[in-house]
Amino acid sequence: NVLFCNYVVYLFTFFPFKIGEVDEDYAPIHTYQVCRVMEQNQNNWLHTNWILTEGAQRVYIELKFTLRDCNSLPGGVGTCKETFNMYYYETDEEEDRAMKESRYIKVDTIAADESFTELDLGDRVMKLNTEVRDLGPLSRKGFYLAFQDLGACIALVSVRVFYKRCPFLVKSLAEFPDTIPGSEASQLVEVVGHCINNSMPLYEPPRMHCSADGEWLVPIGKCVCKPGFEEMSGYCQVCKVGFYRSQLESSACSKCPPHSVARQTGATSCSCEDEYHKIDSDPPNMACTRPPSAPRNAISNVNETSVFLEWSIPMETGGRKDVRYNILCSRVLPDGRGLEECGPNVRFLPRRVGLSNTSVMVADLQSHTNYSFLLEAVNGVSEMAKDYTKQYVTLNVTTNQAGIVVRKGYTGKSSIGLSWAEPDRPNGIILEYEIKYFEKEQDSSYTIIKSKETEMVVEGLKASSVYIFQVRARTSAGYGAFSRRFEFQTSPYCEYTGTIQSTMASIIAVAITLALVLLAVVAGFLLSGRRCGYSKAKQDPEEEKMHFHNGHIKFPGVRTYIDPLTYEDPNQAVHEFAQEIDVSFISIERIIGAGEFGEVCCGPLRLPGKREIQVAIKTLKAGYTEQQRRDFLWEASIMGQFNHPNIIRLEGVVTKSKPVMIITEYMENGSLDTFLKKNDGQFTVIQLVGMLRGIASGMRYLSDMGYVHRDLAARNILVNSNLVCKVSDFGLSRVLEDDAEAAYTTRGGKIPIRWTAPEAIAYRKFTSASDVWSYGIVMWEVMSYGERPYWEMSNQDVIKAVEENYRLPGPMDCPEALYHLMMDCWQRERTNRPKFDEIVCLLDKLIRNPSSLKKLPHLEDNFCFCEILNIS
Repeated sequence: NVLFCNYVVYLFTFFPFKIGEVDEDYAPIHTYQVCRVMEQNQNNWLHTNWILTEGAQRVYIELKFTLRDCNSLPGGVGTCKETFNMYYYETDEEEDRAMKESRYIKVDTIAADESFTELDLGDRVMKLNTEVRDLGPLSRKGFYLAFQDLGACIALVSVRVFYKRCPFLVKSLAEFPDTIPGSEASQLVEVVGHCINNSMPLYEPPRMHCSADGEWLVPIGKCVCKPGFEEMSGYCQVCKVGFYRSQLESSACSKCPPHSVARQTGATSCSCEDEYHKIDSDPPNMACTRPPSAPRNAISNVNETSVFLEWSIPMETGGRKDVRYNILCSRVLPDGRGLEECGPNVRFLPRRVGLSNTSVMVADLQSHTNYSFLLEAVNGVSEMAKDYTKQYVTLNVTTNQAGIVVRKGYTGKSSIGLSWAEPDRPNGIILEYEIKYFEKEQDSSYTIIKSKETEMVVEGLKASSVYIFQVRARTSAGYGAFSRRFEFQTSPYCEYTGTIQSTMASIIAVAITLALVLLAVVAGFLLSGRRCGYSKAKQDPEEEKMHFHNGHIKFPGVRTYIDPLTYEDPNQAVHEFAQEIDVSFISIERIIGAGEFGEVCCGPLRLPGKREIQVAIKTLKAGYTEQQRRDFLWEASIMGQFNHPNIIRLEGVVTKSKPVMIITEYMENGSLDTFLKKNDGQFTVIQLVGMLRGIASGMRYLSDMGYVHRDLAARNILVNSNLVCKVSDFGLSRVLEDDAEAAYTTRGGKIPIRWTAPEAIAYRKFTSASDVWSYGIVMWEVMSYGERPYWEMSNQDVIKAVEENYRLPGPMDCPEALYHLMMDCWQRERTNRPKFDEIVCLLDKLIRNPSSLKKLPHLEDNFCFCEILNIS
């Protein structure tokens, strides 16, 4: 606080001046007194000299005074008051003090908290009253103060005039000057600080706010030491030799990372030692690195005209994690004439250069030919090493007998005739052939057709187009490898090179095909009028023609599931369908459960460029075998093929570090059966039907893709915070329940008896229809709030009861429409069960027509099968 003065005031009218008073501490004081209470019409004035504001817009006046109690005065007084008035007058320059009273503006009427009496005069010790008033906003250079007495007995001891200011301050390496507050009591004056001592603003200049009380408030921003300096004891000191500081976010100098050095003080980075390098994207704290050594333990596996190459990571990776592999393929020329680079017809799966995994499939080689493969390991700094000698490992292989040779018969505008010979040494009796074909340069979308003969006509092709054909045979031992690629082109016009008989046969075949198509269109038109009625037709005839796109089987307009078993290398399936996630992007916060392979945790996933999300993290326990690792990642190979709001979403996998992890979306409410038990009776029927509709929608998607779940149960449905239900648990091995009674063991694995259709138990015939049976059990679980199906009956009793046409009774308060749907899902003949798209359609109708859910069923007969429910 800054004191203007203890002003000696000038008295306009007569004020007796007394000396010798003492304050509460017995110190002598000087006072201005007036006590003309015996006279009428008093109007006494006292004012100060001219007071400079020094730029202050609000000032404070502290008054110290004494005042006599009117009741203590003798009778006969002319007038007596116990208050006096304070005024002020603003002006830009000092004026004559004999000014008019009318120019003054009243500040306040001042009253005493304590007054004295005649008895106090003998002691000459009187308690002082202290009052503070403020003036503002002031706009002139100075002002006068005046005090008016209208008949009080008063002694004015002191007048102190001052203003408040925020003092000079150094904070966070920034200095803030003396600052005068604003005119309003609630106003904050923003002040921009100045960075000092080799510092600079972090993101924005530092600011603070000066309050009306003279306090610094609301700091914003700060200064940090410039690169090459570090903050110590409030000052920026230069980094020593061997240390550096490059980032403003870090506060201290860091020691140079391995294989780098800083030879001068104040370094902002460290330079690499000889033979070590960095690339621009490497962080400053990363060690300098060098190229890797050659791959190790390279092996080959020849399968006819294909070679599978596999190797181990280099002994020396150069200190980097971005090791990639390149393959150089050369054909050994006859008679020792040297090597010739493999041509463009040789295929490398997944690619020839930039491989991240340690294996590759080389296909379409020539049969009975010697090849030489050079495997090179590179990393991010390989190109920067000027004197770097590439490190290779060499593999020499010889291909075997070629596969099936395909020959072209005749060519038409939209068809090509093919023939081929039976393989020389088939592994058993050939059951059928698969012909794979696609338009050249479009191998991501292909078609497969089947034939039991060694010739066929491929139709529906484009005119004047080149197609690639491959053939493979199937025996009881499974499918062999596809033959090498054969290129054939269709004609630009209708020209056949075959016999008249084959031409006539084609015409007849086309006529029959057109008739069948017309019949199918008419039948489809008639059936479309049924809308949501259940189809009782046979559901699962095998399709003779399948379309593929990007490796996925496609029925018309539908993406189809691919069994990971079809991959020779299971790791390739994992990395094709699941995104590899760097473990540094994942934080494990807590454990939420345990699975067959390890713990289940949750935590945030922070992918670059994406918002942070909560995920569930399945971990593979330590000490696993390679088979356990493959089984664990099997679920990711399956889950990664699905994309539907009612199917649990796979975020990615961690396979390049330990522990191995599967990352999925986090479902806050856990499994459906546990969630329902915790919230027994808390949901409306419409809410429960909405949950069932979501499950059915997810199963419809799986069914359309050709995937059979086999273990659909409420325990394998997860629920998020919005009550959205999602189908989960696609693992090869599942923990069915805690007790051994939960599954019925047959050759080929365990079956969850209470949820499984009779034909799946008896014959292991799993289809979408058996999933529909399981869905009916899930409906029963939902409507009974997680009750155990068939209660305490043993598995053998359940099998026997179902075989004798016993069916679960309707849960309490279950609407008749839903129980009828359950009973239709439990039809013994699987072709009579509804399909999932029909179930979704019916549930949509029920949701749109809530009144249909009010009717409760008659439960006298639990053995009957109910007919289709028609809802208008």
